[in-house]
Order: sequence, then structure tokens, then C-alpha cells
Amino acid sequence: MKKRKRKLKIKKKNFSIFIICLFLITFSIAKGINLIINAKKSPKENPIEPTTEKRVIKLKSTNNKKLQELNNINKKIDYFNDKYINRYLAYKKNHQNLNDKQIVKDVNMNLDQPHYEYKNKAKNLNLETILVNKYNYLEEDYIPKKLEIIDTNYALKNMKLVSYAKEAFENLAKDAKKEKLKIIAMSTYRSYSYQVNLYNRYVKEDGKAAADTYSGRPGHSEHQTGLAVDVFNDIETYTNFEKTKEFDWMQEHAHEYGFILRFPKDKEKETGYQYESWHYRYVGKEIAKYIKDHNISFEEYCATKLKSW
Repeated sequence: MKKRKRKLKIKKKNFSIFIICLFLITFSIAKGINLIINAKKSPKENPIEPTTEKRVIKLKSTNNKKLQELNNINKKIDYFNDKYINRYLAYKKNHQNLNDKQIVKDVNMNLDQPHYEYKNKAKNLNLETILVNKYNYLEEDYIPKKLEIIDTNYALKNMKLVSYAKEAFENLAKDAKKEKLKIIAMSTYRSYSYQVNLYNRYVKEDGKAAADTYSGRPGHSEHQTGLAVDVFNDIETYTNFEKTKEFDWMQEHAHEYGFILRFPKDKEKETGYQYESWHYRYVGKEIAKYIKDHNISFEEYCATKLKSW
């Protein structure tokens, strides 16, 4: 009796195992058949989204065609910006007289965009490489750190610059004085609110279009950085600074102290402002020397060296 019961248990157990195995085999066969059927379906019957790899290949192919239109200038210069490729092409279409290198540089300077409409917050705050112009702005509450008053032997009262620019300017003026020359700071740091009043006054006097050629709109004035200085020789008016011996000396030596003539002749396109013989900007000795040696504007330097776009 016991043996019969044991045999029945074994039979039940074997039957259960058989059922489980049969289920697994049936499931595997069904799944295999389903995979074969799906594999045989045409793309129209079973549309598949393009893979990431295919999309990347397609994008690369499109970019390669665009780069060919620019004569693969990206391989010849290190300041090519892939994000601007469509802007480069659009600018080239409207400026077919320019070479590809110039096209890239111009677009990096945002010259393909309208003044004051295409705007970015200024980068490199509190650094000598900060760029503020008709495309890059400072916010209303921006005040540079470490503003210090310039010695009145070399400036009008209460003229302030950032500490390292102030020290460099005093050294410049001191050395010029040794040669019996007077270089006096007459306008330096200006707050946002000060620029509001100044710009509005110029607009009232000369009209907005004219004012924009020589004065920055609030937030767009380089004077707010605490690194810009307008000078005169305490004899001639500042607008006649070009006619002075002091100007000649500055042309030869300003870069040795880290200053550049900010708005040079024949650079109105790049800077957005008319020539000003009296307006200087501290950028540091190394950058100042490079700008002087290559006869470029600060905008051009930033577009090709700093990659601040």
C-alpha cells in the first residue's frame, strides 16, 4: 500500500515537471515564430524610428556639406564655432567679397546681428578680459570690485579705476611726467545710473542715431567696468588729444602699461563707435602688446583668442 502511494506521488511529480517543460517549450516556440514573422515584415508594415547612430551620421553628413561651402575653414583656424555654422553661411551669402576667415571672425564678433537687439550678458566680470559693447551688456546693479581713487596728481577729483588698472595708469602718467608730459584722467568709472543721464543728454543734444556713434547706452558703456579712462593733457580739450605730444607718447608706450586705444581709426565696424583718441582701456600687458602688434581691435582679439562667444 505504501509502495503504491509512493508511486502515485512520483507520477504526480513527473507529470507536473512534464507540464512545466511543455509550457516552456511552447512559449519558446511561439516567441521564436513571432521574431521570425517580425523580421520578415517590410519597413512599411513595421516602421522603426531612426537610431541615434543614424541621426548622428545624417547630422555629420549635413554639417560636412555646410563645411565644404566654407572651404573647410574649421580645419584652418581654431576659433571656428560649430554652433554658428548656419550664421557663417548666411553671412557669407550676403558678403561674398569676404574670405572665409574674415566671415568667421565677423560672425564671432556678432557683426551679422543688429546693435542692441542681439544682446548677451557680459562674461569675465571683474576680469581684465571683460568685453562690453553694443552686443554685450552689464546689469544695472553691476559695480566692479576694488574701485580705487586715482592720485589727483594724475587725475581730476574722485576718478576711480579698478585697483590694478589704477596702479597701471598712475605708473603710466608718472613716467610720462618724467618726460614733461601731462596725461590726466578726466573720466573713468561710471555707474549705470550716471550713464543713463549722460546718454539721455547726448540724445537730447544730437539725436539718438548720432549719440549711438560715440556714447554707450546704459549697461553697454565700457566705463561701467572700471577699466576705461578718458584722458587729456590739461591744456587742449580732450577731443583734440590726437594733436598733442601726450597722444604720440601714448601711441608708443600705452601697451607697456597694459592699455590700448579702445576705439581706433578704421575700426568703427568692429567696435561700433567712431574713432576716439582719448579713450583707453586696460586689458593687461600681454593682451595690449598683442593688439598693438597685430593692429586689431579688442573685439577682434576676443573673437579669435578668447572665444568669449
